[in-house]
Amino acid sequence: MSSLSEAPGRTVVAAVIGLGSMGLGMARSMKRAGLDVTGYDIAPTAVDRFIADGGRGAATPANAAKDADIVVSVVVNSAQTEAVLFGAGGVTETMRPGAVFVSSATMDPAVARDLSQRVEALGFHYLDAPVSGGAAKAESGELTIMASGSPRAFDTARPALHAMAGKIYELGDAAGTGAAFKMINQLLAGVHIAAACEAITFAAKQGLDLDKVYEVITASAGNSWMFENRIPHVLAGNYAPLSTIEIFVKDLGIVQDMARSERYPVPLVAAALQMYLAASGAGMGRDDDSSLARLYAQLSGTQLPGLSGKPQS
Repeated sequence: MSSLSEAPGRTVVAAVIGLGSMGLGMARSMKRAGLDVTGYDIAPTAVDRFIADGGRGAATPANAAKDADIVVSVVVNSAQTEAVLFGAGGVTETMRPGAVFVSSATMDPAVARDLSQRVEALGFHYLDAPVSGGAAKAESGELTIMASGSPRAFDTARPALHAMAGKIYELGDAAGTGAAFKMINQLLAGVHIAAACEAITFAAKQGLDLDKVYEVITASAGNSWMFENRIPHVLAGNYAPLSTIEIFVKDLGIVQDMARSERYPVPLVAAALQMYLAASGAGMGRDDDSSLARLYAQLSGTQLPGLSGKPQS
C-alpha cells in the first residue's frame, strides 16, 4: 500500500478528537495545510467553534474518524484515550484500514505501549506523539512533537505532523519512548512553575515592585521559560485556565509513580506535587497552574494583584 506522502494529489482525511485549547489550534493548523478535517469534542460549543472556522463537526469520535487516514487524539489522559479508541462509538470502529492513530495525551509509557499493541492488532498504526508548546503554538502550527512509533506510522501521520509542528522529534520505532520524553518535560515544567510562583510571591512578601521583578529576572540567570510565560498571569491577576493545576496533579503523579517503580528519588517532584495537590484542595484545580502563586499568597498572608485569594474560573 502506498503512503500518503507518496500520493500528493490525494486529499488527506483527518479527525481531531478533543477541541480544547490545544486540539482546536491543532485542527485549525491541519485545515490550513489543506487536510480534510473533522473535529469532535464532548462539549458541543467546542465543535461549534471549529465549524465556525470552516471545519466539519461530528457527534461521536467514530463519526469524526469515518474513513480517516489520520486520527489525532488530544484528550487529557490515558483513560480518555482508551475510551476514544475502544469505547462505544470509538474511532477504531470507523478508521480507514491502515490509518494511524496519533496519541497526544500525556501518559505513563507502559500504558502507551499497551494501547499501541491493541491498536496495531486491529490493523491500524499507532504514533505515540505528546506535544509541547501551549495553545499559541498549537494555533500557529509550531508545536514541538515528541514522537515514537513504526516507520509506517510516521509516514502515514506526516501530513498532520508537518501541519501542527515547528519541531518534530522522531525518538524511536516503538510507542512509549515519546511518552517518556514528555514525562521528563513535565517533571521540569511542573517544578519550574512551582519555583516561579514561589519566587514571585516571595518578592511580593518583600514589598518589591513585581513588574520590575519580572523585568529583572527575565533578563537574568534565574529566568526560566515557565517564569517568563506564567508570571504575567500573576501580574495581571488573571487565572483563567490555559493549563490547569489538575494537569500537574496528574502528570507529576505519573512521574512519581514511574520513579517509585525504578527506586529513583524525585524529591523536587514530590515537593511540587504537594503544592499542586494543596491548590486543588483549595478549590483551584480547574484554574490556571499559575494559581500556585495564589496558594503561596494565602499561606503567607501576601497580597498579589487581582483576586489572589479566590478561585477563578
